[in-house]
Amino acid sequence: MTEQHSQQPGHQFERGTDGPKVILVGVDGSDSSLRAAAYAGGLARRQHALLAVVYVQPLLAAGAALGVPVAETTDEIAQDLVAQIREATERTRGIFDVRWEFHTFHGDPYGGLAKAADQLKADAVVVGASESAGHRIVGSVAVRLVKAGRWPVTVVP
Repeated sequence: MTEQHSQQPGHQFERGTDGPKVILVGVDGSDSSLRAAAYAGGLARRQHALLAVVYVQPLLAAGAALGVPVAETTDEIAQDLVAQIREATERTRGIFDVRWEFHTFHGDPYGGLAKAADQLKADAVVVGASESAGHRIVGSVAVRLVKAGRWPVTVVP
């Protein structure tokens, strides 16, 4: 008996490689996003993939109208996230070596992560579970990424 396998056309996220080349993780400083970064870092290490760490800088026109220095605050968050990643990388050097890049995108979290995943040609996306009650109204970023169906999405609690 002969077994035949037909090749189905690849999905958009398939890059013709054995395993992911780029694993994207969204971070915002929350505990769940930092757990997602640790999980994604482990995946990237085991898969010999690039870890693309993405912070989406919100555009808060209302905050700016009230005199709140929104851009300065979000820049500080991005700088703090990079410092945390560098510190963790130094602490685990030789044990947990992983190639990583930090990227900042602007916009709403879903739109920014989707744009980042497309531009960086992410093979997989990792995000933390929502810690906000507001996601019940608009839908969590994770659910929206899954529904987009453009990348495999892992949600870390």
